[in-house]
Amino acid sequence: MKAIVIEGGELVWREVPEPLAGPDDLLVAVRACALNRADLLQRRGAYPQPGPKPEHEIPGLEFAGEVLEAGARAGDFAAGDRVMGLLAGGGYAERVSVNWRLAVRVPEALGWREAGAVPEVFITAHDALRQCELRAGERVLVHAAGSGVGVAAIQIAKVMGASFVMGTAGSAEKLERAAALGLDLGVNYREADFAEAALAATDGAGVDAILDVIGAAYWERNLRALARQGRMTLVGLMGGAVAEGASLGPLLTKRLQVRGTTLRARPPEQKALATRAFETSVLPHLASGRIVVPVDGVWPLREAAAAQAHMESNANFGKIVLEP
Repeated sequence: MKAIVIEGGELVWREVPEPLAGPDDLLVAVRACALNRADLLQRRGAYPQPGPKPEHEIPGLEFAGEVLEAGARAGDFAAGDRVMGLLAGGGYAERVSVNWRLAVRVPEALGWREAGAVPEVFITAHDALRQCELRAGERVLVHAAGSGVGVAAIQIAKVMGASFVMGTAGSAEKLERAAALGLDLGVNYREADFAEAALAATDGAGVDAILDVIGAAYWERNLRALARQGRMTLVGLMGGAVAEGASLGPLLTKRLQVRGTTLRARPPEQKALATRAFETSVLPHLASGRIVVPVDGVWPLREAAAAQAHMESNANFGKIVLEP
């Protein structure tokens, strides 16, 4: 089969062996996969795939496609099923092998491009909001509102009953498009202090929950923006991992909770639980159309380098998709 392989920090289109599928696995013909920030880090050597180093390092954390073969212990899946799911790596390929517990059926309402853009960011966003212990009627701040995780989190927060969702992005266009997905207040981080905006919008109380992909650069302002007994889940470090001179006082005085989480490095059992929670709580809304999947652009798989360059420019709104 053909796949994109990382070699010397470059993405190379080459022939590789087809993946092996065991009795608990599905062998899938990939119809679409999608980019994630982790792919950029992996290409640079900063985020290797968990486990032993593979002979061919193929990036890609998600896929959608048709089941070619289902193992004897692969649940009730069968050849011909339309599925999408999570991978620890290997998605930039014509075929993938995945444990059946990390796959779900694709709703009829979703095309291949949309389905390929769902698993990683929608499961991440849902899991992070659950870790924030988000309750109906609460107020939420979502950073990077135009990113894949951002557009997923805005919509999931709404269906979870959030009364107010605000978000940050670097352009008015992204915030306008996020508003169409349910964003109540958008803040251009290039022009305004989101913490001040959060306090102003809540009569000084602050937001109850924050989903943050930025990290160190937003630490102080996140703590200012949180209400008493607020919760924050950190799922990315785009703004750095070290917050020099950070004050810990608000954690005590406001009785805040901060959690860090990743999805890729978790044990398969934990990822399976997150997948099933998504299947129960989010997938029906994707099937009904209440939640949509914004696709920014589509590239042929062999042009993955150009697609990653587009992501590095921060120009995308929603997901960037690759098609074998």
